[in-house]
Amino acid sequence: MHISEFQRLMKDLYSSNDKERGLQKTQLWFFEEVGELAEAMRKEDKRAIEEEMADVLAWMASLANMLDIDVEKACISKYDMKCPRCGGFPCRCDKE
Repeated sequence: MHISEFQRLMKDLYSSNDKERGLQKTQLWFFEEVGELAEAMRKEDKRAIEEEMADVLAWMASLANMLDIDVEKACISKYDMKCPRCGGFPCRCDKE
């Protein structure tokens, strides 16, 4: 599945809920999920880490949908098969 397909799935599943909840509350849910991911990582619970990573991605896609941002396009534009800071592939930032 491409990022754009996942983003579309989140839009189809949750856009009406997201609109009703609003941007600010959706943003808070996203932050909460990032916190849950941090906690799972602290505990080194691989299964929980996987689940929380999926949740973080889902909430990020919801935010992007609400802001009319194509995440896949934004990622390709910024990273374009190289490090955006040094232009290297692989990144050479720590070696410069």
